Amino acid sequence: MEFAFTDEQRMVADTARDFFVENATSERTRKAMAADGIDRALWNDFCNELGLAGVSIPEELGGAGLGLVELAIIAEAAGSQVAALPQLGSLVLCAKAIAAGGTAEQQQDILPGLLTGETIAAYVHDPVFAGSDGAISGTAQFVLHGASAQTFVVTSNSEGWVVAADAPGVTVMPLTTMDQTRPYARVTLDAVRGTPLADAGKAMQAAHQAGFVAVAAEALGLAQEALDRTVAYSKERVQFGRPIGSFQAYKHRVADMMVDIEQARSAVYWAACAIDEGAEEAALAAHSAKSFAADTAFRCAADMMQLHGGIGFTWEHDCHLFFKRARALQSMLGDGNWHREQIAKMVLGETA
Repeated sequence: MEFAFTDEQRMVADTARDFFVENATSERTRKAMAADGIDRALWNDFCNELGLAGVSIPEELGGAGLGLVELAIIAEAAGSQVAALPQLGSLVLCAKAIAAGGTAEQQQDILPGLLTGETIAAYVHDPVFAGSDGAISGTAQFVLHGASAQTFVVTSNSEGWVVAADAPGVTVMPLTTMDQTRPYARVTLDAVRGTPLADAGKAMQAAHQAGFVAVAAEALGLAQEALDRTVAYSKERVQFGRPIGSFQAYKHRVADMMVDIEQARSAVYWAACAIDEGAEEAALAAHSAKSFAADTAFRCAADMMQLHGGIGFTWEHDCHLFFKRARALQSMLGDGNWHREQIAKMVLGETA
């Protein structure tokens, strides 16, 4: 199969890339890290000026009505600049869940605020149980931007609810995390009353598929930018009277990065296309993309740091931003081992 972007998709890619390169600067990201991990001005511009916040949300619900390929394009652009945004939790996981499995009232009341960025939602998917009286209890250990959220979408097994962050029985504790551009929180629910989703199964499937693709695409963008910055540095840094990029060992490391990235790119857009088209291999493709792309991002971020030499290990350089985000992406929404286990079960059966 030969895959190529349409003219519309290329326009989306160019627009998103230019937006994040111009606005998601290192200076602004570091200021967000010192606060709550969100660049509020960037978030407002992304949702209201760029016009792509609801790219994969149906038009009748206020979105652009496009697919996961376009969502992946935007996530790739955001990941390349390590943008400090709650895009993954609020717009990908929660908005997709409500759009696919929420009640008409939830879609009408919650989605508009998510798409304009006025409301931030966080996705909770952990061992949660509902008591005989319908109250929800349980603890989620690592909730993306949980401390900044006004709304939680809570799913567990075949059940799901929308819960207000200020509802009685909700306790949120911010956590110190390695990637300060995407902080976690511990969310505890103690006999909380939530509003049930209309179809929790559809909500979870939509959220998880979109989440796997978005994380994989973000990892792809990060890996590509790590390679591009490393190549640029190799042309500027001179040792023994010649650019360090001219040394054979350096060339080999950069070439390995490029090969891994191209494989990851194929995996990411295969998954996005398969899900958009409802292909039989959609689930397998999504697990493959997430595991391979996230591992690729971590290897490339580590190589970026090493190939920059001493400066790459300093706080002043952005290498550590890439390395921390890449490490977080590996464990986010299931680590590589878990995803590969799901693939093995699909290929070999439950005995795998």
